[in-house]
Amino acid sequence: MSQLQLPESGLVLLVGVSGSGKSSFAAKHFQKFEVLSSDFFRGLVSNDETNQSVTAAAFEALHFVAAKRLEAGLLTVVDATNVQRAARQSLIQLAKEHDVLVSAIVLDLPVETCLARNADRGAKRVPASAIVRQHQQLRKSMRSLRKEGFARVHILHGEEEISAANIHRHKLLNDYREHHGPFDVIGDVHGCLTELVQLLQLLDYTLTHDDSGKPVDAHHPEGRRVIFVGDLIDRGPDSAGVLRLAMGMVNSGNALAVPGNHEHKLVRALRGQKVTLKHGLEQTLQELEAAGPEFTAQVKKFCDSLVSHLVLDDGKLVIAHAGLIEKYHGRASGRVRAFALYGQVTGETDEYGLPVRYPWAKDYRGEAAVLYGHTPVTEVAWINNTACLDTGCVFGGQLSAMRYPEREVVAVDALQEWSPSIRPLESPHGPQREPGVLQLTDVTGRQHLKTSSFGTVRIDEQQAAGALETMSRYATDPRWLRYLPPTMSPAESSARADYLEHPDEAFAYYQKHGVSELICEEKHMGSRAVLLLSRNPERFSAPEGWLGSLQTRTGRDFLEAEQEHQLLQRAHQICDAIGLWDTLESDWVIFDGELLPWSLKAEALIKDTYATVATSGSAASQSTINILEQAQERGLEVAQLLQRARDRSRNVKNFQAAYRRYIAPADQLRFATFQILAAEGQSFEERDHGWHLAIADKLAEAGPDLFTGTRSVRVNLNEANSVAQAIAWWEELTESGGEGTVVKPWNNLTRGPKGWIQPGIKVRGREYLRLIYGPDYLEPANLPRLRQRSTDRKRARAIQEYILGIEALRLTAVGEPLWKVHQLVFGILALESEPIDPRL
Repeated sequence: MSQLQLPESGLVLLVGVSGSGKSSFAAKHFQKFEVLSSDFFRGLVSNDETNQSVTAAAFEALHFVAAKRLEAGLLTVVDATNVQRAARQSLIQLAKEHDVLVSAIVLDLPVETCLARNADRGAKRVPASAIVRQHQQLRKSMRSLRKEGFARVHILHGEEEISAANIHRHKLLNDYREHHGPFDVIGDVHGCLTELVQLLQLLDYTLTHDDSGKPVDAHHPEGRRVIFVGDLIDRGPDSAGVLRLAMGMVNSGNALAVPGNHEHKLVRALRGQKVTLKHGLEQTLQELEAAGPEFTAQVKKFCDSLVSHLVLDDGKLVIAHAGLIEKYHGRASGRVRAFALYGQVTGETDEYGLPVRYPWAKDYRGEAAVLYGHTPVTEVAWINNTACLDTGCVFGGQLSAMRYPEREVVAVDALQEWSPSIRPLESPHGPQREPGVLQLTDVTGRQHLKTSSFGTVRIDEQQAAGALETMSRYATDPRWLRYLPPTMSPAESSARADYLEHPDEAFAYYQKHGVSELICEEKHMGSRAVLLLSRNPERFSAPEGWLGSLQTRTGRDFLEAEQEHQLLQRAHQICDAIGLWDTLESDWVIFDGELLPWSLKAEALIKDTYATVATSGSAASQSTINILEQAQERGLEVAQLLQRARDRSRNVKNFQAAYRRYIAPADQLRFATFQILAAEGQSFEERDHGWHLAIADKLAEAGPDLFTGTRSVRVNLNEANSVAQAIAWWEELTESGGEGTVVKPWNNLTRGPKGWIQPGIKVRGREYLRLIYGPDYLEPANLPRLRQRSTDRKRARAIQEYILGIEALRLTAVGEPLWKVHQLVFGILALESEPIDPRL
C-alpha cells in the first residue's frame, strides 16, 4: 500500500488524462467540498459539464473559489487534467500568492486503459484524439514535474497502485498549536554563553554539564520550556558554547527554537556557498573548526532543520526571529521565511548604512501574541500584542526572556560590551523625553522621518532650512498644528485637441496601477484649509475656552482672532446639531477642506497680478485691433494680424472672466469639507470617500451658512458608461465656470503593486487653466510646448507628503508626544520648500 503524505492545508493538483479516474480517486480520498472539479465548474457557468467552449470562464471561477479556500487555510484539491505546464503554473502561482504548499498526485495509466474507460462515459465522453494528446503531454510533463515548484509529487503507476493508495495528512512543520507551555522565550543570545547560563538559572532551570564541565542541557522542575528566537551565534565570545547548550535543550525536549538570519547565513557558509564573512561569522566558523568536524556537522544539521516560525498554544502565540504579520501565521513559502528571518525592509539604508525596516508591529492587530528579536531595543515592551526580546546583550545591554503566558520579563545584564553596535539601541517606543518639548535638532540638518507603515522619508538639510524659516516666523502654535495637506499632482498632459488636462489621463493612471473604483470630486476654487475643533482644550495643551484652529496649507492662521472665534463657535454648534461627537466617539475632530471664497486670501494676487494683466492686455489688444482695422480699410494685407489680435482680445476677456468667477464678499465665508482626518483614537484614511462625503453633506445640510457640500461622481473604470458619465460631468462642471475635479481612489488609502499610489489627481478645466498658464495658453504656438511638462517629481513629493501627513494624524489620534507629530508636519513643509514648477 502506497501512503501519500500531504499537508493538512494547501493545494493539491490531480494530474492525469481524461478517463484516468481522477474524480473517483478524489471522491474516495477527500471530502466533498475539498474537491474543485473543472467539469463541475463548467456546469456552473453553462449548465453543461461537457461544454468545452466555457473552459476559460469555468477555470476563472475555479481559481476564484480556490483562492478563497486557500485564504481560509483549507485543503483544496483541483480535479482537472493538469497535463499542461501552463495550467499547472497558474495554480502553483495561486498557491504562492497565498503562501501555501502545493502538491501533485499523478495518476499514470496506460493510454489504452483511459481510452477504454472513456468509451463507457456516455455523455461525458471526450474525443479519443484528445486523450492521446493529453497522454503525450503527460509523458512530457513527468520529465520535469518535480522541478516546477511542487512541495511533493506522488506518481501512481497503474490501476493496482492507484487502488492501493492511502493518504496521510500531516501538520505543517510550524504547527505547534497543541503545545501550550508554559514557555520562557529568550531573545537574541549572539554567543553570550555566560549571560545565557545566568538567565536560565534566574528562571530556575537546572543545568547539565558534560565531562569537561560545559553546559549541554537545562531543564525546569515545573516542566517549563525555553524557546529561542534565533541569532544564537556571532559577535559574542562563545557561539559554539551557546549552540552546544541550545542544541542539547532542543534535542532533549526542554527547548524549541526558530532560526535567525545569522543561523541562516551560517548554514550557507557550511554548505560551501559564497557568503561575506562579517558581523562575527568569521569567529563562529573558527570556533566550529576548533570543535571538530563531528560537532560542526551536528550544528549544520540542527540549524538547517529549524522552521521559519512556530505557531503555539492553539494559535495564541507565534515565535519568529524578525516577527511576522498576521496573514503569514502558519503559512509556508519563501516570502514567509524571508519575513521571519529578516523582517520587512524598504530597500533603503539609514544614516548608518543599515537596512531601513518597516515597523510592522505598529500596524499589527492580530489575536496571536508575536514574540521576536532581530532589531535590538533598550527594553522589552508590548506594542500591539507584539514584543521584541532582543535587548542587545552582545552590545552591552541585557539578555531578556518573556515568561509566557504570564507576560513577565526576566533579564540579566551583559558582562560587558562584546561587540560595538553600529546603530545605537532604540527604545521600542522611540526616543523618550518630555512629550511637549520641541528641540531644534528635530527640524535641522538631514532627517530620516520614520513612519509606522510607509517606510522612511528623507529630508535634506536645504529643505529643512527653508521650512524652518516659514515655521518659526509664520506658523501657528505647534500644539495644534497637527497636519498639513499634501501637494496634489495634476493629470498628465492630455492628448485631446485644445485640452491641456482631461480626466482621460487621470483614469489611465489609476487603471495602470490596478485601481478601477474611483470618485471624482468637485474641486472648489478656494484655499486649502485644515479645521481643528475641540471641546477639550486640555487635550491640546490649550488655554481654557479654546475651541480649535483654522490653518492654511502651510500652517498659518487663516483669519484674525475674532473672526476665527466666531467661525469656530458656529462650527461647534453645527457638529453638536448632527451629533458628530457621538458618531466619532470623540471630543475633537480634524477636517480637511477648502475655505471659500478664494478671494479671501488671494485678493492681492487678483489685484496686483490678474487684474493688471487683464487691464493691460485688454487695452493693448483693443489698440492693436483699432490700428489694424484702419490699415485694412486702407487696403493693406493685415487680415492674419488682425485675426491674431482679435483672438488675443478674446483670450484676455476669457482670462478676466475666469478670475472674476471666484471673487466674492468676505461675509460669504464657507468651509467645503471633503475629508474627516482624525478624532480621538482613530484616523480615517482607510474609510472610503463615500463615508467622508456623507458626513460633509450632513454638515452642509445642518449649517449651510458655514459648511458647503462637495459634489461628486463615482466611477467604475471597467464600465464604459460610467466613465462617459464622469467625463460629461467634468465637462459640464468646467464649462459652467467650475475649476475642475479631483480624481481619487474610492477606497482612499491605496497601495498598488509597486507602492502607494496618488491619493488624488487634479484635473482642471480649460478656462481655469488660463489663470495658471496665461490667456493665450491654448494657442497652437503654446499648447504643444506646455504639454511637455513632467509630473514625476510632483507625484513623488505628493506621496511623501501624504504618508507623513497620515502618520502625523495617527500619532495625534493615539496621543503620541507632540514632538513626534511636529517632526512629521515640519517634514511636509520642508518637502514643500523644494523648487518644483508651481503651475503643476
